[in-house]
Amino acid sequence: MTHHHQLPFLLTDEIVFPDVDLALTDPNGLLAVGGDLSRERLIQAYQQGIFPWYSSPEPIIWWSPDPRAILYLDELKVSRSLAKSLRNRNFEVWLNRDFNSVIKQCAGARDYAEDTWITSEMQTAYSDLHACGFAHSISIYQDDKLVGGLYGLSQGKFFFGESMFSKSTDASKVALYYLVNYLKKHDFLMVDCQVPNSHLTSLGSRNVTRKDFIQLLQQWRDWPQPEAMWKSLKLNDIISFCPQENQA
Repeated sequence: MTHHHQLPFLLTDEIVFPDVDLALTDPNGLLAVGGDLSRERLIQAYQQGIFPWYSSPEPIIWWSPDPRAILYLDELKVSRSLAKSLRNRNFEVWLNRDFNSVIKQCAGARDYAEDTWITSEMQTAYSDLHACGFAHSISIYQDDKLVGGLYGLSQGKFFFGESMFSKSTDASKVALYYLVNYLKKHDFLMVDCQVPNSHLTSLGSRNVTRKDFIQLLQQWRDWPQPEAMWKSLKLNDIISFCPQENQA
């Protein structure tokens, strides 16, 4: 990161972000550094289309990329292999059953990276957001073992996806399937996938300009979510798999 000196630092005693239009193009979306991961700062960041992403021992780095990867709920692609997993693998799927275990698994070592951006500081901050009703998880169990899941934040008609993990074939994709269908039941608009990549594209995400994303966010971020929608709940009991649904 060679551009930090060009950026405004966020003072810990003042929760103010620069306009997202000031984000750099290289690295794409780099907006600001510094500050903290307080509840108030994180909530304000997501309301403005900004999120933290960094690795220790770097300072906290804030991003708002252009384009933005989003998944409209009706555009989720269900492959034949995922459809088979949804039918046959006997996954038990829960909403908000064990947030801390899900984020800990998401922070685990990956084959393709030695470090993790989900630092202990990040885990603590998002667990706090979960405790106050902003962050949520989907967890996947097989034979009573946690084998997959995802977590993120909800605001208005948006779910901001943060990370997912899988220790059983398709488990993270199953988590996304149930999340998307649960959000559809409650009139949500999209899952924000943040940064485009080929995996997300294969699941149906599309790229939109930052300007368009921010306009949608400003329109729908204050929409009141249905009361009690985020209580702990076994999703298998209310969502069934329809094999004809948007299969690719």
